[in-house]
Amino acid sequence: QVQLVESGGGLVQAGGSLRLSCAASGRTISPYAMGWFRQAPGKEREFVATISASGGLTDYTDSVKGRFTISRDNAKNTLYLEMNSLKVEETAVYYCASRTYGTRSASPRDYGAWGQGTQVTVSS
Repeated sequence: QVQLVESGGGLVQAGGSLRLSCAASGRTISPYAMGWFRQAPGKEREFVATISASGGLTDYTDSVKGRFTISRDNAKNTLYLEMNSLKVEETAVYYCASRTYGTRSASPRDYGAWGQGTQVTVSS
């Protein structure tokens, strides 16, 4: 079973940037698609971005397209999320997740392993 640990969250002003990392251990993530999700207080967990096993294919929720970039370094067993032009409404706990297939998915139900999350707070 893979263990996922997110880092890089914090407090940032609106318009600022953060880079989240997700370090995997226990097994290699290279054969598997990965994703980022977020959950704000009182709201359901929502899809942010997903990346195929090779890293060649990505997909984003519409609200972050052009501002967020998902990437992976399979040699380092690490997933990343670069977030630019952050908005106050994007304050949430951000989670990384791993599938057991190589194809991307925007559904949380398709992910079997989750990290504990990292808090991102965007102030006005």
